[in-house]
Amino acid sequence: MRWGPLCFPFCRASSGKRLWLLFKGWIGNVGNGGGWRRGCLRERREPKKILEWGLDSGKYILFLGRFSPEKGCHLLVEAYQQLDTNVRLVLAGASSYCDDYTRELRTHASERIQMLDWVSGETLDELLTNAMLFVLPSDVEGLSLALLDAMGAGLCVLTSDIPENRELVDKAGFTFQNGNSADLADRLRFLIANPAIREAAGRAAKTRIREQYLWPTIAENIERVYFTVTGGGGAETPAKKPNTRVEAATEAAARAKRIAG
Repeated sequence: MRWGPLCFPFCRASSGKRLWLLFKGWIGNVGNGGGWRRGCLRERREPKKILEWGLDSGKYILFLGRFSPEKGCHLLVEAYQQLDTNVRLVLAGASSYCDDYTRELRTHASERIQMLDWVSGETLDELLTNAMLFVLPSDVEGLSLALLDAMGAGLCVLTSDIPENRELVDKAGFTFQNGNSADLADRLRFLIANPAIREAAGRAAKTRIREQYLWPTIAENIERVYFTVTGGGGAETPAKKPNTRVEAATEAAARAKRIAG
């Protein structure tokens, strides 16, 4: 193909997938950015709300997202139930279309497994930044915003080894064999038992987000790709048109000052 469409990436940004550009047979892609709604990098929040839920800082495994089969929540519960640990499991989210699945999932709620509804704002910040580790056991993803948020909070992350997750967590997190609850349980045991490894992984995850997945970086990459495919002379910021209303107001103020003086 010699000619193709020049796709506008912003129409894909909310999907969480990578952004692809095709032009004159040239193909390129840039990563989707995190934090377009609430900021991707987070610092630890003092535990308040989680204490009301009976959770202790650094003593729970966290899943955030939609309760649906492709997200693998049932697999995480199955793997967790194989563990002998006092670390709790917290699943926060709700169903968007799988009510029967969600009802069955909630039957596993217990003293060790806690089910929460959607969380947002300061509560989300607190829940994220006080978790021990974040798990995303999904079968299908684009580029998970929940995973971006967890990494931006400096959490150690453990995901299924589907390509979309591996691309993000490579050398900045851990994976398990997709669909294998025994392998997931083994990785959970290992990470629970090794706090130094979790901390190092959390630092690497936050660095990955800071360097590659914040919107200013994504915007610069998109701009560079556009200039590449269109043969532009460089990504220089165009000169702004003069604001005549502001200039007129400034001149009027200067005249008034001269008269008053």
